[in-house]
Amino acid sequence: MPFWSTNFGEDVTLKDPKRNFRFTVEFQGIQAEQGGAIAWYAKTCAKPSFTVENVEHAYLNHKFYYPGAVTWNTVSIEMVDPVSPDVTATFSDIVRLSGYSPPANATSLGSISKAKAAGALGTVIITQIDSDGKPLETWTLWNAFVKDVQLGQLSYGDDELTTTTVELMYDWARVETANPSVAVAGGGKSFFNI
Repeated sequence: MPFWSTNFGEDVTLKDPKRNFRFTVEFQGIQAEQGGAIAWYAKTCAKPSFTVENVEHAYLNHKFYYPGAVTWNTVSIEMVDPVSPDVTATFSDIVRLSGYSPPANATSLGSISKAKAAGALGTVIITQIDSDGKPLETWTLWNAFVKDVQLGQLSYGDDELTTTTVELMYDWARVETANPSVAVAGGGKSFFNI
């Protein structure tokens, strides 16, 4: 029976569609005093996305396209910056633990490395949940590290909460879903489940 034409009072087995406001973000490298690794102060979060590059081949007056490499796009997360935990201080520490420090003298030779950067942030998990708090989609970012941090903008005429936006790079993402797809030929398993 189609979802949109079903009376919920008659069929309690149906679930609501996925909703944008039901999600959690977890940075396993951050163990804040309030809430642990789950960033309860996350305000918005882009789900992972990717682009399939293409190669063009011209033959006479025709063009043919062939799929190429898959490139995973950055993920942007906007967070409220509460006093405790202090998001500004937390991400400053993550960049420092990634290997960055301002040069003190000519012998300051340390630099950022991928291993330190991914280790400082820890595994990043984005979970879209249902009305009962159970996971519908769980995205895991592989080897994520901080690409960009925007610490908000101050204004005397603005009484909104201060926010910090973090952009993350990663090698690839995996999704585990509660209901694997059966809509495609050979389905029965979620596309990104490996």
